[in-house]
Amino acid sequence: MTPLNPAVEQAQALVDFKRYDQARALLSQHLAEDPHDLRAWVKVGYCYLNTQQPEQALAAADEALKLDPEDYFALILRGQALHEVPSRDWFEVESVVREAVRVDPYHWYGYAKLADAVSRTSVLRYAQATGITDLRNHDLSHVLREASDLAAEALRLGPEEVYAHVVAGQIADWSSNTTLADQFDRAILRLDPTHAEALARQTRKAAEAPGVKAGRAADLYATGLAAAPDSAELQRGLDQATYRMLRGVRWLALLCVAFAGAMMDLGMFVREGEVARELPVPLGQRLWYLVPTTAIWLVGALLRYRRRRAGVQLNVQSLIRRRRWARIVLAQAAWAMLCAVLITQPPWDERTLPQVLFWAGLAPTFATIWFDRNKAH
Repeated sequence: MTPLNPAVEQAQALVDFKRYDQARALLSQHLAEDPHDLRAWVKVGYCYLNTQQPEQALAAADEALKLDPEDYFALILRGQALHEVPSRDWFEVESVVREAVRVDPYHWYGYAKLADAVSRTSVLRYAQATGITDLRNHDLSHVLREASDLAAEALRLGPEEVYAHVVAGQIADWSSNTTLADQFDRAILRLDPTHAEALARQTRKAAEAPGVKAGRAADLYATGLAAAPDSAELQRGLDQATYRMLRGVRWLALLCVAFAGAMMDLGMFVREGEVARELPVPLGQRLWYLVPTTAIWLVGALLRYRRRRAGVQLNVQSLIRRRRWARIVLAQAAWAMLCAVLITQPPWDERTLPQVLFWAGLAPTFATIWFDRNKAH
């Protein structure tokens, strides 16, 4: 193999530190002096690709292929660039990567990229042939047979490569083989514990399992975000779980209102033939109401909140600032508690006003309690 030019070696060192702009500037200067350096064209193409400039990366790949139409790395660069250019499609990617696999049939990445492209183009052809627009509930295993074989070869050649597992897992998922897709996700996380997509899928699976409550789900999502802090899907899951926690707080307030109505014997709690409690309720009984109410909030809200991960606690505060419905839920809980206190603490001589307060505490919340179930966003 021809040794790399010192400028290309220096640029590679800059790329390793993700200093793509500096590497590109160095390579551009070198190419101005030696435009026939194929490796330099490939390196500068990846600098463009890593800085979200796929059109320039595609142009660099074309320059490299002019120098050697069968250079494996230039072909792979062109396939990756075509994937990122919005005006291009996966059919072009497939054609280029097939050529790369022909040139080097022993490199795992070519098979993985080809499996990715073939899986997508096969599904597109199938959708066009059948006229089906929503394929989510269709078994596509027969459509993805070639892609599955290519992914298996990529895994054979690169058993420790994350991208090969990602593509194989995607094909398994599209083939409705959820067990195999789950195995690939676990393999991905073994190789890369911070892989955002696999981590999000595994976290969602654990958080949505039967019997998992909102607090536990929030802890799971917070743990996932600690490993992949830039994952939008994990953040959405944490927001939803946090919102469910806040809705649970509202139920505590409603329980306190119901308890207040029972203590005051507000008519609806008095059975036929019974005599309602004499008013005003003695001061000791009114103050005693605060004891179980405080216990409800300590056990049902404060202690549960304190047991949550720090990330969940911070997200509670953040969600209240960011989401209108989170503030509405807390306002409803506060209003219900205010009504409960006003029902029980003043020495009422008549039940009319406490009854009004009772229904004022319950009715606004029950009017929205089902409507706002999915208002985390």
